[in-house]
Amino acid sequence: MNLENTLDKVLHKVSKPTRYIGNELNSIKKNEGEFKVRVALAFPDLYEVGMSHLGLKILYHILNNRDDVFAERVFAPWIDFEEIMRSKNIPLFSLESKTPLKEFDFVGFSLQYEMSYSNVLNMLELSHIPLRAKDRSDNHPIIMAGGPCAYNPEPLSDIIDFFVIGEAEEVIHDIIDLYLECKVKNFNRQEFLLKLAQIEGIYVPSLYKPLYNDDGTLKEIKPLYDTLPKRIKKRIVKDLDRVFYPTKFIVPYMDIVHDRAVLEIFRGCTRGCRFCQAGMIYRPVREKSVERLKSLAKEIIDNTGYEEISLASLSTSDYSALKELVEILTDEFRNCAVGISLPSLRIDSFTLDIAKKIQEIKKSGLTFAPEAGTQRLRNVINKGVTKEDLICSVRGAFLAGWNNVKLYFMIGLPTETYEDLEGIADLAKEVVNEYKKIKGTAKGLQVTISTSVFVPKPFTPFQWEPQISLDEMERRQNFLKKILKGPGINYNWHDRYLSFLEAVFSRGDRRLGEVLFKAHEKGCKFDGWNELFSFNKWMEAFKEAKVDPEFYALRKRKEDEYFPWEIIDPGIEREFLLKERERAFEAVFTPDCRYNRCNNCGILKLGKGIKCGV
Repeated sequence: MNLENTLDKVLHKVSKPTRYIGNELNSIKKNEGEFKVRVALAFPDLYEVGMSHLGLKILYHILNNRDDVFAERVFAPWIDFEEIMRSKNIPLFSLESKTPLKEFDFVGFSLQYEMSYSNVLNMLELSHIPLRAKDRSDNHPIIMAGGPCAYNPEPLSDIIDFFVIGEAEEVIHDIIDLYLECKVKNFNRQEFLLKLAQIEGIYVPSLYKPLYNDDGTLKEIKPLYDTLPKRIKKRIVKDLDRVFYPTKFIVPYMDIVHDRAVLEIFRGCTRGCRFCQAGMIYRPVREKSVERLKSLAKEIIDNTGYEEISLASLSTSDYSALKELVEILTDEFRNCAVGISLPSLRIDSFTLDIAKKIQEIKKSGLTFAPEAGTQRLRNVINKGVTKEDLICSVRGAFLAGWNNVKLYFMIGLPTETYEDLEGIADLAKEVVNEYKKIKGTAKGLQVTISTSVFVPKPFTPFQWEPQISLDEMERRQNFLKKILKGPGINYNWHDRYLSFLEAVFSRGDRRLGEVLFKAHEKGCKFDGWNELFSFNKWMEAFKEAKVDPEFYALRKRKEDEYFPWEIIDPGIEREFLLKERERAFEAVFTPDCRYNRCNNCGILKLGKGIKCGV
């Protein structure tokens, strides 16, 4: 089949054909014979979602900077194109060369969200690659995966050949070098995976066996060979000024979710929010220097022509030289009208000076995350912000000319009461009142309140806690719908059924693999998209696989229970998490170790060169 000719005949029949054509500005082409290893970087969602992901951009350019590697991109096709692919037997292919995925050496999935797992299976099937790792031969691509969801790899362990745990910029070279070494000889898949498992940061689940207790809980995950590590230590990059960062971002032909230049200013967070997995697994904090960031920003804008640059991190306003950086960048780009956006702003570190500076060129909406409606509950979750912080921040924003503010909250947090929910409405009304004090009216103001349902995550102090039931989720959402009313106030809420399934797979074990296979057979895919999500199909899959989803989502864990994700070592000690859990139920705040004493989370054990935030 001449894939290029076939695509020319069918792409005009699908929505947004630019998702599948490639050839964007700064995309890379290599000719056959110029490289020895072919890698497909697979994102299990639509093009416009995957192309917004920074990790994919970094790995794409790191790999293509090697002469012996050709890295290409592939995304989940939307249902209209999938229907054509199946009817005409078109295999899933890469954007750059239109090569079927089954012809690649590696297919690497980025796991950002548990509800994308069904798309992983669908993409493998469309590629004519066996879904189960045990069914693949030496002639099939090796399937790898990484990202935050890889910190609990067990639900996908029957599907993925190996997982990359932690940051991939350095370990990806170790993987490629070992593969080239093995490829020179008669390549044997199992021998390669066994050698790969010796590399720090690599988990090969087929080399480990889960053992269960009589009550269904996990007893241990046991390595099959004595030479294998008992826990997989995450990989981290110690010096962000020295590590590679791309400046020739691919510029899509179509609008994508985050269609702007991205400048990563630091990694990690030590604020210690007790619900937040990212704040635990991405430690330690490492910053890029202002000089490095200025140089990168100029190169990125020169190479892409973007009109906006986003300063990316888990908590941008915690960057130690943020004011200096914003002043430098706004002065640098004022004449070419490149705006600066600051996502992940903390309420307690937003200042009027910064607000005025970033709106000199372009003004976008502001988003803050109080997370809880009362100070008591904010202390429980260790949020560390007050009502006064919020009012001070929105006052500064309103004085600087903003009239559009988004506030994010969680419902179902441990110890939450309906009084805490009432506090969400009280905060919203106080924000409106603050605007009225300044403007004399609420006209023109838009305060959007968004709530998600708390999902207990691995490696957090709340990993032992149950999620609230689906019925209770509905009651709390309906309660908020009644009280979140008034001029300028809008309320959005997250689908409770999705939150329930996210909790199941977030804390699940290897037995959920059978549920995934059953759900795939029933046509589950794009579960994060309301128009395609079918909760009933998922419940049928659980029933047929003889797996109780409530066992994973709604069960409170015993303190000494062994968890599926504890095969992974993120550098955070269980004792630290238990101590933080205890402090949560006492509503005691733990200060950020960047500005106080070390909290003994355990991250220093990762080795020489790792520094605490002190």
